[in-house]
Formats: sequence, C-alpha cells, structure tokens
Amino acid sequence: MKIDPKDLDYEDVYRLFMGAIVPRPIALVSTIGADGVFNLAPFSAFTTASLKPSLIQINIGWKKDGQKKDTLVNIEFSKDFVVNVVNEALAEAMNQSSAEYPPNVDEFKEVGLTPVKADIVKAPMVAESPVNMECQLVQTLEFGDLPRRSSVVIGEVVRLHIKDELYVNGEIQMFELRVVGRLGGGLYCRTTDIFELERLQVSP
Repeated sequence: MKIDPKDLDYEDVYRLFMGAIVPRPIALVSTIGADGVFNLAPFSAFTTASLKPSLIQINIGWKKDGQKKDTLVNIEFSKDFVVNVVNEALAEAMNQSSAEYPPNVDEFKEVGLTPVKADIVKAPMVAESPVNMECQLVQTLEFGDLPRRSSVVIGEVVRLHIKDELYVNGEIQMFELRVVGRLGGGLYCRTTDIFELERLQVSP
C-alpha cells in the first residue's frame, strides 16, 4: 500500500498518522485562563525540541468549527503552561479531561485531580502526576487552513518536579514511573514491558 497524504482529507490523515506514529507520550497540559479558571487537556503529539535550551513542543489541533481550543487560548493569554506526565494511575482522569468542557468549567474538579501552585509559572500543576514540567511560552507556529488548523506550541521548561522516589542517581526510574502511551483510536499502552539494547560502538 502506498499513500500520498495530500490526497486524503483531514480525518483520514489523522487516523493514518495516529496509527503509524506510535506509541506517543501524553502531555496532560494544565493552564489558567483570563478568568482564573483552571484547564486540563491531554495531547499526544508531544516531544522534546531541544535540550539546551530545554524546549518541548506540543501540537494543538483547533476545534472542528475553526475555533482555538481552551488550552491554546489560555497559553496565549498567560504565556505559560505545565506538562504533567501521565502514569497508569492518572489514565482514567486523563481520558475524562479530553472531553470538551465549557471554558468556565474547572477541569481539575471535573476529573478529581488536585491543582498545586507552581514555583514559577501561573498555571497549576497536577499533584498526582509523577513529573511536572513548568513551561514558559517561546513561540507558536500555525499550520493548515481553517477550520482544521493546528498550532505547534514551543515552551521552555524552566523547572521540573519529580517525585523523590522516582529520581535516583540523576535518572528517572522507568520501571517505577509506569507511564502510559497513546496508540491509534481509543487504544493506549503501558511501558512496563521494557527491554534494553546497548548501542553499537563503531571504531573510526
């Protein structure tokens, strides 16, 4: 099978990419709006962009009606956000937060999670998350035509919070972290089935 994405409509390309680019880490993004209401939403088009400076990037698709999602509106307002890592214990709440709640609804309350004041940014952190990344907005890039436009949000990680028991000798303990990843459709995966490969050293 050979497919040219430019020949497909938006939904078909979405299903194709979300089924091929797997597994994807999940950023549970917390923000604060101009009205002071907290927002939570998961995004699985998420990765690191640079180490020094410490940049991450998140792709936020716009709503089907061409309006910006609350997360994007809030980030543009406050110029910051928090990425909360999703482990198995957070999976159900993360899924609930993906619903399109009205902008005036505090999604922390709706999904039963605890907001905690961040050290630097205005957005709250998720207390139950094993790792929180406080991020300040660096740049947003827009791609595509309305109504199905998307924005790539680039943020600088200005502080990380890691549960003490997960951080040993300068490394996060993968077996104890128990994160979940996103697959296609409503499918997710656990990262408890882990194997190790040593990188091949090639002599010059």
